[in-house]
Amino acid sequence: MSLSNERLEILQKFEQLIDYKYKNISLLDLALTHSSYANEHRDKGVKDNERLEFLGDAILDLIVSEYLFNKYPGSQEGDLSKFRASIVCEESLGKTGKKMNFGDYILLGHGEELGGGRERESILADALEAVTGAMLLDSSYENVKKFITKILIEPIKDTAAVKLYKDYKTILQVESQKLHDVAISYEVVDEVGPDHDKEFTVELRQNGQAFGRGVGRTKRDAEQMAAHQALINHYHYKQ
Repeated sequence: MSLSNERLEILQKFEQLIDYKYKNISLLDLALTHSSYANEHRDKGVKDNERLEFLGDAILDLIVSEYLFNKYPGSQEGDLSKFRASIVCEESLGKTGKKMNFGDYILLGHGEELGGGRERESILADALEAVTGAMLLDSSYENVKKFITKILIEPIKDTAAVKLYKDYKTILQVESQKLHDVAISYEVVDEVGPDHDKEFTVELRQNGQAFGRGVGRTKRDAEQMAAHQALINHYHYKQ
C-alpha cells in the first residue's frame, strides 16, 4: 500500500527527530503502526509493528548488554542483568518515547486514540522497539547502536535506574567511574558460624584503601552492605 503525501511528511519529521533517514520508509511506517490500527484496516492489507517490535527487543538487549559488559568489568552477571532490566524495561522505554513525542507519529485505532493511547507507556515502548528493529533491517547494527546509545544509554549514565533495585555494588561502580582510574575490590575478612548458618564480613577496598565493611548471610549480601556503607561514607549517597 502506497503512503499518502501527508503520511510521508509525518514520517520525514520523525526521521529528523531521530536523526536517521530510512532507505525504505515503508519499514518506518510499519514500525509506527499499532495493532489497533491494523485491526481496523485489515481489508486494506495493513500490518502491525509487532514482528519489528520482537526484533527490536532483542537488539536493544544486545546493545545494552554490550555496553554494560564493557563499562563495568568488575560487576557480576546478576548485577549486570538487573541493571540491563532497568534500562530496557517498559517504563524506561515508554518514558523515552514520551520524551521524544513518539505518540505524535503512531497510527492508532479509533478506540486507542480515544483512550489516550498516544501517551500510554506500553504503546510508546513497543514503538521504540519496532523503530529499532526497522532500523536494523534498513541499515546496520552500528547505526542502531549509535541511535540507542544517544537516546537510551547516555541519559542513564547517572544512578537513577539502579537505585530502583538497591543494587549498591552497581551504584558504587557507576559513581566511582566518574572519578576515573578507580579500582574496587571485595575481600572476605571474617567468616563465622556453622556451614548451614554462616555469617560473612566483607571489606571493600578502593585503590587498596579500606572504604567500607558489610555483614551478610552470603558473600554477595555482605558485599552489597559494604558497598552501601562506602556510598554513604564517601559518596554522600542518600537512599
